Amino acid sequence: MPLMPEIDKARCDNCGLCVSVCTCGALVYSGEIVTVIETETCNWCTMCEAVCPRKAISCAFEIVISQV
Repeated sequence: MPLMPEIDKARCDNCGLCVSVCTCGALVYSGEIVTVIETETCNWCTMCEAVCPRKAISCAFEIVISQV
């Protein structure tokens, strides 16, 4: 189960590369910071994480074990 992409503000230099590769519009650059705004539209391609030169984005997944 995917979780919301997280941006480490201390590492992020607001270059905007993640926003440029986000095809679903989940990330926006407000002129000052990159923000995740549309978690429902995120398709979890992890391109934002892969393209970040400062490794400021993490796209974590939660493992859910159901008991039957």
